[in-house]
Amino acid sequence: MIVELPMFTLIHVVISVLGIIAGLVVVGGLIAGARLNGWTAIFLATTILTSVTGFGFPFTKVLPPHIVGGISLVVLAICLAARYWKRLEGRWRATYVITAVTALYLNVFVLIVQLFFKTPALAQLAPTQQEAPFALTQALVLAVFVSLGRASLKGFRTTNRAW
Repeated sequence: MIVELPMFTLIHVVISVLGIIAGLVVVGGLIAGARLNGWTAIFLATTILTSVTGFGFPFTKVLPPHIVGGISLVVLAICLAARYWKRLEGRWRATYVITAVTALYLNVFVLIVQLFFKTPALAQLAPTQQEAPFALTQALVLAVFVSLGRASLKGFRTTNRAW
């Protein structure tokens, strides 16, 4: 069955938004020292689907979104290994936290790119996405995610909690 591109785009966007929402819940749990197994499964599944479906759009050459999608899939593979294969043992706990926060950041990074590309007011501010408003937005979001990552590492570092 061939899905029309507007429908495919809608499905991709919905999955992406669900992944970001679930990811924010998961990061909140990490900061609080909680696993949130169900939310984690939703976050990882939707974030993987976001990257995979991103490759479903027609293209003739590799572009930055494909590179970000590839990086995201590698990060997610490590995240899955840390969480489910290594069961957060030892340094895998920190690896899980870092890769989960990084995967969420990459999703938000692409969201911002798309917002600046598709929203007329933002597109006027940064038509080539090399202007100061775009760079400042991305820098601010990166700073927020570095802070969230640090708080997540601190909150989720205890290994003696009953899970």
